[in-house]
Amino acid sequence: MTDVNSRISDLVTSNDVVLFMKGTPLFPQCGFSARAIAILDHCGVAYETVDVLQDMEIRQGIKNYSDWPTIPQLYVKGEFLGGSDIMTEMFEAGELQQMLNESGVAKVA
Repeated sequence: MTDVNSRISDLVTSNDVVLFMKGTPLFPQCGFSARAIAILDHCGVAYETVDVLQDMEIRQGIKNYSDWPTIPQLYVKGEFLGGSDIMTEMFEAGELQQMLNESGVAKVA
């Protein structure tokens, strides 16, 4: 496993919910990342973010790690769920909220 894959794996496995995104939750740098943050905030769960614009190795590495070409990317309990489009579909169907609840993801205090 390469160094970048190790770093990504550590992030994914040590946090219940991780969003690899462009920008930060306060200042998303693309509409898809902004939508992903809005969905997670609406779900009321605790999550970590990784700004791929700050680390080019992570930016390319996450695409290889997940075999998914776009960012943002959401991981829940170590499992890759997808990007903004999949998050939106799951959220609108109530599936994302159900999965987060069933997974025991911590709520924001």
